[in-house]
This record gives sequence, structure tokens and C-alpha cells, in this order.
Amino acid sequence: MPPTSTLQLLQCSGLTADFPASITRFENGLTLIHQQTAGTPVAVADVWVRAGALHEPPNWSGMAHFLEHALFKGTPSLEPGEFDRHIEYCGGMANAATSYDYAHYFLTVATDRMPQVLPHLADILLHATVPDSEFDRERDVVLEELRACHDDPDWLGFQMLSASLYERHPYGRSILGTEAELRCYTPKMLRCFHRTHYQPDRMTVVLVGNFDAIEAGKWVASSFADFEAPLSCPPANVAAEPPAIGIRRSELRSPQLQQARLLMGWVGPGAECLDDAFALDVLSAVLTEGRSARWMRELREERQIVIDIGTSFSLQRDSSLFSIGAVLEPELVPYVENLLRDLLQELQDVPVNSAELKRAQRLLCNDYAFSTETPGQLAGLYGYYSTIASPELSATYPQRVQGVTPQDLQRIARQYLSTDRYAVTVMLPE
Repeated sequence: MPPTSTLQLLQCSGLTADFPASITRFENGLTLIHQQTAGTPVAVADVWVRAGALHEPPNWSGMAHFLEHALFKGTPSLEPGEFDRHIEYCGGMANAATSYDYAHYFLTVATDRMPQVLPHLADILLHATVPDSEFDRERDVVLEELRACHDDPDWLGFQMLSASLYERHPYGRSILGTEAELRCYTPKMLRCFHRTHYQPDRMTVVLVGNFDAIEAGKWVASSFADFEAPLSCPPANVAAEPPAIGIRRSELRSPQLQQARLLMGWVGPGAECLDDAFALDVLSAVLTEGRSARWMRELREERQIVIDIGTSFSLQRDSSLFSIGAVLEPELVPYVENLLRDLLQELQDVPVNSAELKRAQRLLCNDYAFSTETPGQLAGLYGYYSTIASPELSATYPQRVQGVTPQDLQRIARQYLSTDRYAVTVMLPE
């Protein structure tokens, strides 16, 4: 099936992005993103599907991640384990991951092997049989992964924070689901979720390597031509998360902890407000990126009231997550939480100085440059943005970061980082 159109360079929010990849839409709705990288001996195929935990029906928690495991268990033309043997025979590596907004499946192989292995990747994504004989075995693997996470206090603490912050939205659920729910699932339910969501209009194939767009288009057209007829599983229930009211508190005690953990979180803008989202990324770098960052210097190096401190920004389709995490002595938790609230209020009252801002902008732009050096990094970047927004926007990150002003940081601190509306999880040694 030939591609119907190739999209050219786009303008986004008034910024002209020098987007180096081509984007091809096929008649069935499938999207191909391709970039030729001369001089590299390896190529990457990365297939992104809008079928993450966000898309699970009520009471189907963990289904998207379970399916990620089950898809490798055979097709009508591949026995269980045969896909891995094909990839290993060609000297390649394959893996997969599931998040809230997506699942993606990627492989790295020598460039001349891509036409040989891409059909196998397409086969497991389009024609997975999820045989009954493999279903229980793979469920045991997922359950063991879940149990291992429940032995990790940091994972548990983050889940508690997310559940407090997102009381209605699926972002508050664990991607892994619960043991009780996983034990209720059947092969029929898993196949239904697969046939509902693994359809061409929900899928983006990213190919990066030393081959041209015509070759890439031919490989994808032949490999991804035969999708199964769609089914319709129950719809997901994605309710907008209302603004937090007051401070939502939770506490976890664990014998595995030697020091306390203080986690604080705020809901930020989604992909529809990228300028605000990227400004929060800049603010995070101002506060804790490197030893000379504001809070690292003041709280850890000078005052020594925390053992470590970090801020984290995570961009998601519906809303981003801005969080603060500190490692400290248990008796200092109330004091440090109140101090952090005062410091956030200071950000709202006094603009960040230009030297701090320029340092953060330089760090983030350098990190962006370092994250686009390999075929795998490029494929991941394009696929991620294709899933939550549009791939061309990935190229606008440096310009948007450089355009942030001290007044922007002051505004977003006021708008998103309230000192009396947030979630907090305290983790203490038992």
C-alpha cells in the first residue's frame, strides 16, 4: 500500500522547527517517521502505540503492561520465543515499555538486517495470538514484577504520591495494576484490548538508520499492511483531574529505609501547553540540576539540612507532574516541608536572576543535544512526541527553553506550584 502523502516542515506556535525527519501517512492511518543517519552502522525501529494505562477500561488496570509481555508469545507464523531467536540471530536487541500514554516496542540491528527483522516486529504487534498455554505463564512473570516493586519503598512512595495527586485521572493508578485484578483477567480480555487499540490509526513506526525514505516506506508498507479486524473493548474512563483542594497527605513506613523521604507533587500543564510545560522544566533545572543549583547549594551544601534533594518534571499528554523529593533525617521532615513552601513562595514573589536562568537553559539545551546523538535516542524522541502531541514539536524544545524569561518562571510558579494545594508523601524508617 503506497503512502498517500509526506508532510513537510511545519511551523509551531510561531517557531519554525528545522525538523530533520520525514513523516508519511498511509491510507490505513498508520504513521511513519523516518530519518536517514549516514555514517552509523546500526538502525532502529521503534513502534509507538497509543495504548497505555490511560486507555484501560475501568477495572482493567495493568492490562496494557500485561499485553506488552504477552505480545512476544507467538503469532500464527512465529512460535513462542521464535521472535527473540530471529533478533538474536541477526545480532540485534529488542525490548518494550509501557507508560500511561503509550506502549512502545523497539529493536536495534545492523542496518542491512532491518528488512529482515522489521516484518517479525510487525508480526507480533499485528498478529499476536496470546495462546492460552502461555497466558498463565506470562501472568506469573508480571505478578513477580509487581511483587518486586512492592518490595521497593521508593516505588511505593511514588505510587502513593500519584494516587493522592490524581484522585480521578488514570495517572493515579499503577501501570502494573494490582494482583487481584491481574488474577481476574482472561486471554479473551487481553486479545480484546489488543485488537481494539493495536490498529493503524493509533500506531507510529519510527525508522532511523542509513537508508532513504523510499526504502523505509516500502518496508513499512509491506510489513504493516495486514492488521486484524478491530474489536471494541469497554471504553476507558478518563476524567479530568479537578484542582487539588488543600494538602493531601499520606505516610509510608518501611524497615528498608535508613533515612526519611519527603515527596511533594503538583499537577502541571499537559501537551497542549508546551510553553508552560517547558518553563517548568527550566524551573526544575534552576532549583536542583547540579551542585550549584539554587536548592542543592542552599539546602544540601550550605545548610546541610537534607542529604539529597531533587525536583522532577514529567511531561504527559493530559497533565505534567512536577515533584520534589528530599532525603533527610526523620525529625527534620516537618521543618523542611515548611521551608520548601517558603522557598516556593519566594519563587512566586521574586523573579529568578538571569545568571541562574541562563545556566539552566544551557544545561537543558546541552542535555537535549546529547539525547539526539544515536538512532535509538532519535527514534524515542520522535515516537514519544508523536504519541503525546506531534513529532515536529520535538525539534522546538531548545528554542522554547531559550525563550523562557524570569517573568515566565514567576508566573508558572504562581499558576502551578501552590503552597497550600499539593500532595505530600512522607516515608519513614520503621
